[in-house]
Amino acid sequence: MTRHEVREAEFLLIFEKMFRDEPVSELVTMHETDYEYKCDEEIEATAAEVIEKSDELDGIIAKFSRSRAVSRIPKVNLAILRLAIFEILYRGSKVPQNAVVNEAVGLAKQYAQDADVKFVNGVLGAFTRSLTEENA
Repeated sequence: MTRHEVREAEFLLIFEKMFRDEPVSELVTMHETDYEYKCDEEIEATAAEVIEKSDELDGIIAKFSRSRAVSRIPKVNLAILRLAIFEILYRGSKVPQNAVVNEAVGLAKQYAQDADVKFVNGVLGAFTRSLTEENA
């Protein structure tokens, strides 16, 4: 699988979990049988970690979302933002920040409304700039 396919599979699991009570492992099984979308252990583990840390990630999103409260952010955007911020915070040494932001914007272009693309890019841009300022 390409990095994009992995990230898209992770996003889809995170998004679907927002609507279902089943464990991530059951969602993986459903994806593999219903959608013929293969999910390896890394995809399942990442989705589970993002879901586990959703309160922490939502706190970060709230800090950088000046125009919308987290409860008012469409679930598609929230899933994209949670995954991207998780990757930057916890997988930053593996994937450059700009690659994560570009992939997140690509997912927003594919799955969200046009205005949401700007919103996702704006939140992630503010977040990554804050990290740069902290390290300066």
